[in-house]
Amino acid sequence: MKYIVAIIQPGKLTAVHEAMLEIGINGMTVTEVQGYGRQKGKSEIYRGAEYTVHFLPKVKIELAVSAKMAGKVVEAIKDASTTGKIGDGKIFTFDLQDAVRIRTSETGEGAL
Repeated sequence: MKYIVAIIQPGKLTAVHEAMLEIGINGMTVTEVQGYGRQKGKSEIYRGAEYTVHFLPKVKIELAVSAKMAGKVVEAIKDASTTGKIGDGKIFTFDLQDAVRIRTSETGEGAL
């Protein structure tokens, strides 16, 4: 099993959600977060004064999937969220040792 964490632009969430449904992924956790990477924030002008926004709004998506689906999931997220501009985000993949569905006590891939 794999645990996938993606940090993407907020405007790309709907496209990623639709891409997950198309490949058969029915569940994911979404959190609104703030952060920065290479872009190191951005400068804006408000009422004539320039200021720097260090932490930009992002969306963090977390999914637990079978090992055989991980490649498809990563590719679908990448394709749905790319704009080709700085700040598109990152995707991280971790090995997931176990999962437990609390309601039924199923474990492993059955819990996904």
